[in-house]
Amino acid sequence: MTHDAAVLKAQEIASRVLAPSAGQNDKTGRFSTEAVESLGQSGLLGLMLPADVGGSELGPRTFAAVAATLAEADASVAMVYLMHILGATTISAARPPVADAVTPTLREIAAGRHLSTLAFSEAGSRSHFWAPVSRAHRNGHGVFISAKKSWVTSAGHAQSYVVSSLAPEGSGPTDSTLYLLPAGTRGLSVAGPWDGLGLRANASAPITLEECQVSSDFQITDDGAGFQTMLNLVLPLFNLGSAAVSLGLCRAAVAGTASHLKSAKFEHLGQSLGECLPTLRAQLAAMQIDTDGLSARIEDLVDHLEKPRETTMLRVLESKAAAGDVAISVTSAAMRICGGAAFSKHMSIERLFRDAHAGAVMAPTGDVLREFIGKSLLGIPLF
Repeated sequence: MTHDAAVLKAQEIASRVLAPSAGQNDKTGRFSTEAVESLGQSGLLGLMLPADVGGSELGPRTFAAVAATLAEADASVAMVYLMHILGATTISAARPPVADAVTPTLREIAAGRHLSTLAFSEAGSRSHFWAPVSRAHRNGHGVFISAKKSWVTSAGHAQSYVVSSLAPEGSGPTDSTLYLLPAGTRGLSVAGPWDGLGLRANASAPITLEECQVSSDFQITDDGAGFQTMLNLVLPLFNLGSAAVSLGLCRAAVAGTASHLKSAKFEHLGQSLGECLPTLRAQLAAMQIDTDGLSARIEDLVDHLEKPRETTMLRVLESKAAAGDVAISVTSAAMRICGGAAFSKHMSIERLFRDAHAGAVMAPTGDVLREFIGKSLLGIPLF
């Protein structure tokens, strides 16, 4: 599969499957199994996996383009896709000899029959997702893990979870290890329903692990090496994907606002809102400028990920922080411009506005990212 082919497939799924049901799924908080099936059948679930397990072996540029395309139609599905790609990529990076043990899982993902996700965040460490408070305990064949994981996208729908826990002998909050837990693992359960303000259809519910046994065959990283994988592999792709979802929301908001300004009319004047009110045209222009600026920022981040350099981590941190602000600003402007039509939920703008607020509070939050950026500029260690 080529980059262009992947984007075309995403556009087709967004138009045929996502857009017609996005509003109702948001209203009822319904997870779209149809979307996941379509993504699997198209080959997009294996987008970044190596060719030797059936993947397309495409990179961050295609991943960002696909995520943004899906988000234009339904940001909940885009977030499900984002977390799956992160899970699949982390599994693919498993250490030997685990790499051989997880190969069947990777083949199932590439074949479109397996959805994965991450289970990192815990209530005790809140937005510091890289610092689990749970600790693995050794047994004769691997470890036992008990944990309360929060904000687990696709909870109850994924076939596997990439789980973090402090290493058995870990001495600090970054001495973590990553494990792969199949959904059917005894002791793993969805701990409650998901009823969020936005991204209501992505099943980001908490899960509970009660003495879950994980064999050594499914320990993805070496003991204590989970933090480095989260920092060097997961964080860059997550921030890129999150920014891409924000971009998709912005593009949808601009398109929806422009359509409203063309179609809504002052009948007594015989003109559309866009023709009558130059102030609204100016606000629409500002939305487009901000959206294009975010697109350029994402392109710059992709370039940094493809050709790493000294400023790459700074771009990783900046991208999500900026994207969250831009998405809130652009969708807020859309709410004001579209007025009563948006406020009364006669348009999708209100859903875009709610979904846009998720990016700023999703770990690492905008505040945490700014703290990291400030420390980086002052030469202060981040951890």
